[in-house]
Amino acid sequence: MWQEKDNQLTRDFQFANFSEAFAFMTRVALVAEKMDHHPWWSNVYNQVTINLSTHDAGNTVTQKDHQLAAAIDKLLS
Repeated sequence: MWQEKDNQLTRDFQFANFSEAFAFMTRVALVAEKMDHHPWWSNVYNQVTINLSTHDAGNTVTQKDHQLAAAIDKLLS
């Protein structure tokens, strides 16, 4: 579930292994590039953390972030 805190939408994801986590990140990268809206993220083994904020809006959460979050959620269904 996405949470809004510190002017960011944030969510942690856990996968079975590193390969699944990396494949997810690749799919997110393709969606983010199409939307021209790129996340801050980190990955350690099977865990991925994504933080979204809009830099050109003063690093606050905007509709762009909610749209990317929704697109990321669709990758999991």
